[in-house]
Amino acid sequence: MIKGVTSLITVALLALASCLVSAYDPSPLQDFCVAINNTNSAVFVNGKFCKDPAAVTADDFFFSGLNIPANTANKVGFNVTLVNVDMLPGLNTLGISLARLDFAPYGLDPPHTHPRASEILVVAEGTLLVGFVTSNPNKLFTKVLNKGDIFVFPFGLIHFQFNIGQTNAIAFAGLSSQNPGVITIASAVFGSNPPINPDVLIKAFQVDKNVVDYLQKQF
Repeated sequence: MIKGVTSLITVALLALASCLVSAYDPSPLQDFCVAINNTNSAVFVNGKFCKDPAAVTADDFFFSGLNIPANTANKVGFNVTLVNVDMLPGLNTLGISLARLDFAPYGLDPPHTHPRASEILVVAEGTLLVGFVTSNPNKLFTKVLNKGDIFVFPFGLIHFQFNIGQTNAIAFAGLSSQNPGVITIASAVFGSNPPINPDVLIKAFQVDKNVVDYLQKQF
């Protein structure tokens, strides 16, 4: 009797694990599901309604513009052009997206994470210092990349890219989700809305209240 119950529990846990594993951008059960903002559609997949396949055209799988540099005239000297499902409806259910990263000289893509994706990055122009930090005990893996070099950032880990050259740099990144999301650490911690209680930040970062106040004002 106990053996039978144990087997049943094991099967139930394996079934639950399978559901959790497939919770991120599951494989589609049809050729495609082009996203459409039309609630009259009968099919709803991955947060988007599916366009009638008979109305789908080649343009639903097309995006133009990654040849255009983004404006990097900002505090960090960096900008990104993300092509996700909101920009390219044909990406819906395909589990991929693409981004162009533009860096001014010494520009930085600040430490951040993608909560729903891993990332593979290739440098098209310039020299980048890149890296990621593991979960506790927080080991850093870092590398200097030149034109044509590739680096992988594992799922959900904090990572960054820094242009260490005196000229502009360009990179392209593939992400393993149609909507990878991004959490920029500094702005999330010090620029949340509403703000995190300063006492929490003072204790977490072991700094004076004036430092926390200053950092919160930056975001």
